[in-house]
Amino acid sequence: MVMATYRRLVWRHLPVMLAGVLAGYIVGCNKPAVRRTLSLQHIFASTGCTDTAAGEQTVAEQTVAEHAAAAASHPAENRAINAALVALVRNSDLFGLRKTIRQIEDRFNARHNYPYIFVNDVEFTDEFKHGVRDLTRAQVHFGTLDNDSWKVPEWIDPEQYALVKKTAQYPHGEKDSYRKMCRFQSGYLHHHPLLRNLDYYWRIEPDVEYYCDMGYDPFVFMKEHGIKYGWNIAMTEFMATVPTLWNTTVQFVSEHPEFIAHDSLWQWMVDEQGRYNGCHFWSNFEIVDLSFYRSKEYQMFFEHLDKAGGFFYERWGDAPVHSIAASLFLNASQVHYFSDIGYFHPSVLTCPSNARTRGSCVCDSSKSFVQNGLCTTRFLQVKQAVISPNATAPAVSEPVYFAQPTIRTVHSYE
Repeated sequence: MVMATYRRLVWRHLPVMLAGVLAGYIVGCNKPAVRRTLSLQHIFASTGCTDTAAGEQTVAEQTVAEHAAAAASHPAENRAINAALVALVRNSDLFGLRKTIRQIEDRFNARHNYPYIFVNDVEFTDEFKHGVRDLTRAQVHFGTLDNDSWKVPEWIDPEQYALVKKTAQYPHGEKDSYRKMCRFQSGYLHHHPLLRNLDYYWRIEPDVEYYCDMGYDPFVFMKEHGIKYGWNIAMTEFMATVPTLWNTTVQFVSEHPEFIAHDSLWQWMVDEQGRYNGCHFWSNFEIVDLSFYRSKEYQMFFEHLDKAGGFFYERWGDAPVHSIAASLFLNASQVHYFSDIGYFHPSVLTCPSNARTRGSCVCDSSKSFVQNGLCTTRFLQVKQAVISPNATAPAVSEPVYFAQPTIRTVHSYE
């Protein structure tokens, strides 16, 4: 039943998917990262963001072995990282979430016992609570959402919104719950009472897979290297869901140029003509220093987007919102690509090279196209151009592929 539904969705939205893929490929291609021109270039120039600080020291995209070696000098029992594994789920997601927790425990958390936090728009059942707690020795916390964080705001016109849902030609276009979920993940999750005192969170989801034993602690790694945002899949967005997101962003930036980081990654998000290319980090996997989401610039940015109505009149996702914010408000050195963490989210796989034959990962890297995808490649090129403008070795030496948008059918909010 699920696979039949998935196939119907794929065929229904195939023209949109192919159009998005072709557009992303045409505007990006396989070109080296250079200083690109944005339509409001003067905004960025006025902040000095196009000048890289001389001699800046920053963390490289390290290997698994380097991570593990760094972790060896920090025994787990001596680490005081206030962090948790967090998911927005429903009671019907129990089986899929149990599969995720089993893998997280086996690969990582059985050695660290970071707590789990699960939130829902209704009360969790006893069956759900027992089913989750059976799999871990770590603390598990359950919470519900308040009305303000899970609603259609009063400034959304009901008639216009109803028409949008009726005529939308993109995945989840007709769904209230999906839009509420995107808005909640964008602006409310990090303020939930259960997360209020956390410093870091790792977002997890039902029915995902983790392929690598982790010999280091990503939370410790991020803290020691000053990293605010970690990701491991980058894709292009369904552009039909975000037609005004970039213009709304540019409007905010024009009003608050002081928020743009000195060595930001804004060039990653635009082509040579300054047009938004749709590249974003898939937020179903993200590890975040929550001081970023609680910062003045992020909060004001979210409020600006929320008032514009695009979460409902269009279908702005939390992934492009998080990605645009990280690329504008953080320095390049504060955004990290966890290329060493093998991960599968239906239906996209990312797998470290040579995992078929060696190392602590077991996955088929030949089926993992996102590492050399357009958005991942552009990220590495732009980050190198910002941090190491005089580097002689290319950031990417392999062929570049375009990573197509995918129908995401994981849990019941979708």
